[in-house]
Amino acid sequence: MTCPPDEANPGPEPDAAPAPSVDEPVRAAILQHCTAAGPGKSADVSAIAQALGGKPADVVPWRALIRRIRAEAATMQDQGLIVVLRKGRPVDIRAAKGVIRLALAAGDGRP
Repeated sequence: MTCPPDEANPGPEPDAAPAPSVDEPVRAAILQHCTAAGPGKSADVSAIAQALGGKPADVVPWRALIRRIRAEAATMQDQGLIVVLRKGRPVDIRAAKGVIRLALAAGDGRP
């Protein structure tokens, strides 16, 4: 028997957006590599993947790891923590195709 929602237990809000997921190991690796690159420099996504234990020769796990990194980078970009670069120019990671690099965001949103 289930109880109907009440004031003490209102149940889920119908329009509540789910909280963004945080992949903590990936987030930490991104921040570590971007910090190590230094101001005005960027980090290679492949280097971040290798630091997380990925091996490019293992194609399927490698691609899954790159997707995890890009997903977490998208969240971090939305939060203003990092800038995503394509050919040295800031881009929206969701629209970027090909090789990207990640950099810490400066106060004005530029690397």
